[in-house]
Amino acid sequence: MNNVPVIKIGIVAVSRDCFPESLAVNRRKAVIAAYEKKFGKEGIYECPICIVESEIHAQQALEDVKKAGCNALCVYLGNFGPEISETMIADWFQGPTMFCAAAEETQNDLIDGRGDAYCGMLNASQALSLRKTRAYIPEEPVGTAEQCAEMIHEFHPIARAIVGLQNLKIISFGPRPNNFLACNAPIRALYDLDVEIEENSELDLLEAFQKHANDPRIDGVVKEMAAELGHGNKIPQVLPKLAQYELTLTDWIEAHKGSRQFVAMANKCWPAFQTMFGFVPCYVNSRLTARGIPVACEVDIYGALSEYIGTCISQDAVTLLDINNTVPNDMYEESIKGKKFACDSYTDKEIFMGFHCGNTASSKVCNCQMCFQRIMARALP
Repeated sequence: MNNVPVIKIGIVAVSRDCFPESLAVNRRKAVIAAYEKKFGKEGIYECPICIVESEIHAQQALEDVKKAGCNALCVYLGNFGPEISETMIADWFQGPTMFCAAAEETQNDLIDGRGDAYCGMLNASQALSLRKTRAYIPEEPVGTAEQCAEMIHEFHPIARAIVGLQNLKIISFGPRPNNFLACNAPIRALYDLDVEIEENSELDLLEAFQKHANDPRIDGVVKEMAAELGHGNKIPQVLPKLAQYELTLTDWIEAHKGSRQFVAMANKCWPAFQTMFGFVPCYVNSRLTARGIPVACEVDIYGALSEYIGTCISQDAVTLLDINNTVPNDMYEESIKGKKFACDSYTDKEIFMGFHCGNTASSKVCNCQMCFQRIMARALP
């Protein structure tokens, strides 16, 4: 998926000047060694320039990790750590930053070999709060080299989601359908997350679609669709229009993402869409979602946002299901009651059926078919 960021975490060790610097150096090296042993060398960078003890050191370390191409940061307390300069690092970096700290290694060296990073971590969290600086602190942030390596690995999907949002543009077409207040999306909250939004009219989309008539790429996309659907291709005559629509969306994305690296979409899909375009867009939406470009229907902007976050975290295609209807009691008795699942057997009050129109990628569907949308067909046969 090329619509999600690739994360490289820079590890910067900090040290309080009244503690041996060697504690922070050696413990940082141990964390790096533990990480590379279990997870490999990709996605991590050890800042070797200095141990941060001052504001000047913090500037030097940040310059180094940025030059190394790091877009996420781990501030590692090898000992107590300097509260001011270590929190300045997170403030200045302006990207996803985590904090973790070194546990003491052995009872046989609790004088010169003791780093007090446990206390330092408590002070660091308070200092971050005073500065109103956002940083990720694991639930248990003090650990051995191996445990800290695990924490850093668990930070990767979190960092991927944050960097993704900081570089995301959501493109929408049309207002939400009538009676779809649940799809309401106040724009300010998107800006609070650094997400950009571009809202367009359905007429803009229709005009762009019409300009793609007879596009020479249509036949190639039709062949891709037919191969993907296989026996589930129940209405092959609509594929050329779907291919034309897919090219319309992908070209729009390339022309309109501007300064942003990543894109998600939230598009009007009914009721006028069917009569004006001559098809429902669900299958095309599912194909883009499979590529890591979520397309939420019904102009559900927050739905598109949540799907994109899920894509960043999982690095896989996601879908969005409504909590839709209850499970009939006879189905519960026959298929669910008394059976063991991921946890203990569910009661009839703990289950529901999920539904959505069809934006789910074919790779996530047991029996993929493209036929007709039953609810829409009731009004537009």
